[in-house]
Amino acid sequence: MEQTFIMIKPDGVQRGLVGEIIGRFEKKGFTLKGLKFVTVDRAFAEKHYADLSAKPFFNALVEYIVSGPVVAMVWEGKNVVAIGRKIIGATNPAESAPGTIRGDYAIDIGRNVIHGSDAVESGRKEIALWFPEGIAEWRSSLHSWIYE
Repeated sequence: MEQTFIMIKPDGVQRGLVGEIIGRFEKKGFTLKGLKFVTVDRAFAEKHYADLSAKPFFNALVEYIVSGPVVAMVWEGKNVVAIGRKIIGATNPAESAPGTIRGDYAIDIGRNVIHGSDAVESGRKEIALWFPEGIAEWRSSLHSWIYE
């Protein structure tokens, strides 16, 4: 099964959108495999956004991500990267369709609520960076105690 990395950025956390965003992925049928509520330090943010280090907005992006806590998640499911990008919407909220997370909740490209991996390979790299301890395998005892 395919996995992707999703991060609710500081503005999404501050605005109380965590449950709404998780709900959208769950309602689509994806499985939450990992979740962290964390305040990111500058060195880690720079590592996360290393591929954008030559861009003029890099420092502002790093400052934004370290400005408050974020929710880092791993989601799993069929075509989760491509479908997740559709759920999120275009990077620029002005170009995001209504019904997408950014279309519904973001106004400015600099504060666009959420980050999502843009490809399977970048998702693997982001998951390895954010979850170096690995992802715990979900095992439910529900079946054994209900049916025994």
